[in-house]
Amino acid sequence: MRAAFRRRLLAGAAFALVVAVCGPLTSSSAAERLSPPRASTATPAAAKGKHPVVTWGASADRQGEGPADRSYRLIVRTSVGGSNMRIRLSNAFGDNPVTFETAYAGLQRQGAELVRGSNRKLSFGGSGSVTVPAGETVLSDPLPGKLAAQANLVISLYVTGAKGPTTGHGMAMRTNYATAGNHAAEEGAAAWTDPMGSWYWLDAVDVETSTSIGALVALGDSITDGWQSSTDLNRRWPDYLSRRLQVANTPVKGVANEGISGNKVLADGAGQSALNRLQRDVLSQPGVRTVFLFEGVNDIKAHSGVTAQDMIDGYRKIIDQAHAAGKCVVGSTIAPFKGWSEWDAAAESVRLEVNQFVRESGELDAVTDFDRILRSPYDHERISPFFDNGDHLHPNDKGMAAMADAVDIGSLTSC
Repeated sequence: MRAAFRRRLLAGAAFALVVAVCGPLTSSSAAERLSPPRASTATPAAAKGKHPVVTWGASADRQGEGPADRSYRLIVRTSVGGSNMRIRLSNAFGDNPVTFETAYAGLQRQGAELVRGSNRKLSFGGSGSVTVPAGETVLSDPLPGKLAAQANLVISLYVTGAKGPTTGHGMAMRTNYATAGNHAAEEGAAAWTDPMGSWYWLDAVDVETSTSIGALVALGDSITDGWQSSTDLNRRWPDYLSRRLQVANTPVKGVANEGISGNKVLADGAGQSALNRLQRDVLSQPGVRTVFLFEGVNDIKAHSGVTAQDMIDGYRKIIDQAHAAGKCVVGSTIAPFKGWSEWDAAAESVRLEVNQFVRESGELDAVTDFDRILRSPYDHERISPFFDNGDHLHPNDKGMAAMADAVDIGSLTSC
């Protein structure tokens, strides 16, 4: 089975180059500046041995109506460092074209204020502005220079012509900012008077780095999205894992968090289902080596008639598609949730059967057992009080850290 998968992996490398839609974007020096690179006589051959790898991502979904003539200051945390940063702007869920009159990339000093001298203008096909049709996405041109790992990158957009629903990520667990008019080029915070808890339009950032380096994409629901972790402190479990990966002896350095609160494996609702968004949110990201699948509790607790076999069939489809694209797939058991209002014995029975498949089927390349990590030693149907934020479903910061610590880093390259 592993020999066959290695053949799929080699084939998938070519596939990844075809489907990649994210790439490199920002530059930062040791002084944490986004500054132009030194003049160079390097030829295109110098770029050999490098490829784009996603350094940040957030699942796109349909959001409320976006007003025209408005600027957005969006703050994201990089994972892997590199050069030639690019951003991906998405109008996947819009009903009308949207125009980005200008876009800038800088580094956060504090709040909406940028590090002085770090804000640099982005281009799209050589132009400073771009119009994205409904249902489509666009990549910026590479921004020469370096972007550090674990940096607070700030993307400032001036948006015009927005009508109807916008595309964005509703639960950022991060304070972003908006304001009327065009203030994207400004590094000060004075104009940015409207704090907001969502990301709009921006759904991925990537950098160019060695072809020996790859990324992990976490596909999940609100636990992966970070609900109840501390806002602005990057304490979601993929954040903790990202910090581990930066100092570990592993080729997996990039992390993209593709969790959506309320998301399901099988049915659309809070975002498209994991099956329906797998290509856009996961397989289209460049440099992805490993898919981390941790999702299913929302299907089970909804009491919609979903059986354990339904869930297993859904998992198998995700595993098969990811393997066909040459990716490793690490899966996790579903964590306990007794005490949550939708828990009952029937839902618990489905959870246990699904977890048995995850642990014992051998269809995943590796397993991380979040159930065993998070459950109470006195009642395996409940999350441990030490990790419970109080709603009996979502872990607190300590629980998020314990989840990340439970991941066997070696298993991320086990296929």
